[in-house]
Amino acid sequence: MDLSAPLGRAKGIGPRRSETLAAAGLLTFEDLLLTLPLRYEDRSRFLAIRDLRHGVRASVSGRILSARLRRTRVRGFTIFEIIVQDGSGALSGVWFNQPYLRRVLREGRDIVLFGEALPPLRAGKGPQLRNPHFEILGDDPERIHSGRIVPVYRRIGDLSPRRLRGILHSLLKSLPADLPDPLPGDLACRLDLLPRGRALREIHFPPPGADGDLLNRGLSPAHRRLAFEELFLLQIAFCRARREKQSRRGVPCPLTSPIRQVMNRILPFCLTEAQEKALAEIAADMSGPRPMSRLLQGEVGCGKTAVALLSALIAIENGTQAALMAPTEILAEQHFRTLGGILEGSRYRLKLLSGASRGSERKGILQALASGGIDLVVGTHALIQEPVSFRNLGLVIVDEQHRFGVQQRSLLREKGVEPHCLIMTATPIPRSLTLALYGDLDISIIESLPPGRTQVRTVLRSPDERPRIYEFIRGEADQGHRVAIVYPQVHGSEKHGLPSAVAESERLSRGPFRGLGVGLLHGQMTPQETRRALEDFRAGRIRILVATTVLEVGIDVPEASVILVEHADRFGLSQLHQLRGRVGRGSVESWCILIPGESASPQGKARLRILTETNDGFAIARRDLELRGPGELGGMRQSGDPEFKVANLLRDQDLLELAREEANRTSSPFGGPADPGLTSSGSQHPAARIAWS
Repeated sequence: MDLSAPLGRAKGIGPRRSETLAAAGLLTFEDLLLTLPLRYEDRSRFLAIRDLRHGVRASVSGRILSARLRRTRVRGFTIFEIIVQDGSGALSGVWFNQPYLRRVLREGRDIVLFGEALPPLRAGKGPQLRNPHFEILGDDPERIHSGRIVPVYRRIGDLSPRRLRGILHSLLKSLPADLPDPLPGDLACRLDLLPRGRALREIHFPPPGADGDLLNRGLSPAHRRLAFEELFLLQIAFCRARREKQSRRGVPCPLTSPIRQVMNRILPFCLTEAQEKALAEIAADMSGPRPMSRLLQGEVGCGKTAVALLSALIAIENGTQAALMAPTEILAEQHFRTLGGILEGSRYRLKLLSGASRGSERKGILQALASGGIDLVVGTHALIQEPVSFRNLGLVIVDEQHRFGVQQRSLLREKGVEPHCLIMTATPIPRSLTLALYGDLDISIIESLPPGRTQVRTVLRSPDERPRIYEFIRGEADQGHRVAIVYPQVHGSEKHGLPSAVAESERLSRGPFRGLGVGLLHGQMTPQETRRALEDFRAGRIRILVATTVLEVGIDVPEASVILVEHADRFGLSQLHQLRGRVGRGSVESWCILIPGESASPQGKARLRILTETNDGFAIARRDLELRGPGELGGMRQSGDPEFKVANLLRDQDLLELAREEANRTSSPFGGPADPGLTSSGSQHPAARIAWS
């Protein structure tokens, strides 16, 4: 069987069903075989009818004594009822609005029913099963619908779970015994994994005696085999990508003693131990003949920008240029301001190129980049536009990388001849997700904050406490501190009943915060309006800034002491952690106040309490992964990210580590040895042996 063959060739799937399956993204035999059950029901437990008790889910077998369709006073609403007897007693099976069953379930037929026993509707009658699963004995000699652990699938179009079960059973019967295995050599045998064909059969139709709990938790031998396969092939792909990158020839940018002395003079503060370690790893990569590809990960305010600047100086001192690309005008300007303050008075030429750059200013920047008259450029997507060219681009730095697509990052790298690439993110990512999304990159982590950073106190408050919160905010503003108030949307929505930043800024400026200077910031403002609002906020002309999540990155105001997030249950934990990072950037005591919406669920409020218990971004990210799944975590899903059909990054972390290890040590099924240098940051990386000071 060719698993890549179109489903239209499968027995029992005609053109109409093929279209239904194709609409759900299922095009080939393999697509359907990897559509796993939502859950498994143990229908192997048969009880006599007299032993049924209220609330018990079980299978019973008997003969249909009577069957009738009853119409009710409600137009179009029908009840189909059968009476089944097994020698110990009788019960009724009831189905609502399924009149076609009268042609299927007829008197005299032997049947198996599975469902939850309910009390009889009328005294003296036996127990009742409502909408039970059924199987007519004789129609299904292989018992795929009852008498075993039965897979339950999601409905696909008009294909019911029962119909899908039959199609999959037929498809699995056609699988050859020696189905080709994508795992290389004796790997499956050495790791005691099931053969692929057997795993596919058992994941859909578990053998007698299978552990139902393990099946429903995705931990059965069949699940583990197929999950490992997915993760292993992903890691092999990463090995190939790394080998391809290592085959390129870059421009070595060694860190020499004179360069180290220059960097020590430039930086107005000492690096933390964590920053030094990350910089040592970066410097080791840049000194080699191959272009660096490294992810720099760390908390908001941990000092990634300082490490990025020193990395840029290494490139510049080696005669090349550096470029830092940020996803928003706000963040680009923040980086430009920060780097400009550090480089002020030095010989390094720094410029900002963004969508706001116009006319002669833009033309002059483009000419200087092409001629080598700019050492370091900071910009937005404008950096990857066609007219932009560099004389000798040696280092590309991409900040908040998950906001860019893979193609956008590649376009910037193509502006140079195999430049080094440093990718930064302030969104803490659990190790399992990092290995799945960035397994082709080396990883550096800045795990600690610089000394002097204020620990932000996070509290959860109810909506009826707003007057007291407003009074507290006014007191903070009266002391000269700044306050940010975040709303989930720019304009109001009658459908969702959510307050908007625009309307609330007007209300607050006329009411609770009258006379304090209330500003507005959102993503629909022009660059000039955004720049003016931020300048006023920094200078204190605006003390209360009402904003949307555009505030999430790029705002560095040491005087900001309070951030209030309205309808906080509408945001993910990682996003809230990022917003919290906008305060506590100075020495003043700082607060993050979370107010859930009026209709927030108890689960939503419990989720917010996680933020009140820890400031550890990696712990929060792990909880976010548990609650929201990898596809939604921090909005990191982008084109090209892996989508797993069997593996679960939270549940299968041990398999991911094993798959990474095996991909690194065994031969690739695509040919050639795996990359022996596939390591994350740590003691094995050569940079761990380079001292910074």
